[in-house]
Amino acid sequence: MEKLIDVAGLYLNPPEHALVLCADEKSQIQALDRTQPGLPIKKGRCGTMTHDYKRNGTTTLFAAIDMAEGKLIGTCMPRHRHQEWLKFLRWIDAQTPADLDLHLIVDNYHTHKHPKVQRWLGRHPRFHVHFIPTSSSWLNLIERWFREITDKRIRRESFGSVRKLIDVITDYIDKHNQSPKSFTWTAKAEDILEKVRRARAVLNEVASI
Repeated sequence: MEKLIDVAGLYLNPPEHALVLCADEKSQIQALDRTQPGLPIKKGRCGTMTHDYKRNGTTTLFAAIDMAEGKLIGTCMPRHRHQEWLKFLRWIDAQTPADLDLHLIVDNYHTHKHPKVQRWLGRHPRFHVHFIPTSSSWLNLIERWFREITDKRIRRESFGSVRKLIDVITDYIDKHNQSPKSFTWTAKAEDILEKVRRARAVLNEVASI
């Protein structure tokens, strides 16, 4: 409950002289190459693609979206260990105004809590990390952006190499930042908790039948 109130409060009442960033990694993005070219959309027929494909490797996208302006900070790396997370934190540090505090909303993945990450954060006091409740990825709005890039660019394309996949991801980020758009959060924490209580009551009634 405390984590929900904390994160929802950041969305609804962001602190002054600070940026609120939703951050996470989208791991194991596969460079899939269809065995045959798909047929394009035309009148009376949907676009098609073959069901079989060839795997050409994977990459991990690290991304953070600025909730005020919608600017996306992102980069791809081969793995998603604490070492890569630290590199991404340094990248965020370099890409944001040095005079602003940074409030990062992240999930509870153990990489984000690694002792070396904690020590680095201790040496960079402008970083403030806020963990969402367990099993509530919907509360981290970077997941909505991950869904967009998956639906609009990754899912329907063919990638003959990881390099091509990374180029497509980078191009999507660049175009997003030309006209950045963020997501608007409107739900108050107490409204969410009330819905949870109602749902729990209904489940209890069903279980008692």
